[in-house]
Amino acid sequence: MLEEVFRVLEDRRVHPKEVSYVSSLMAKGLRGILEKISEEAGELVEAAEFKGENEVVHEAADLIFHVMVLLAYKQIPLEEVFRELKGRRKLR
Repeated sequence: MLEEVFRVLEDRRVHPKEVSYVSSLMAKGLRGILEKISEEAGELVEAAEFKGENEVVHEAADLIFHVMVLLAYKQIPLEEVFRELKGRRKLR
């Protein structure tokens, strides 16, 4: 599932569309993407502290999505993150 979403994000980077949230976010550049990640992280923290499970799941999905936008923007393959996570598992 994540790989499928990431392919769409990469496509939006290479072939921006006028009516695309991702294209408009990428057009704002690194600073715009980082601001959105910061906003989403804050919303996840707030949901975890004060709201129910559904809201936490929703905000976690938003944060993961926007981190993936950052990776696509920086042209960092999602597999690199998976590789990093696998490496951390071996260290324990």
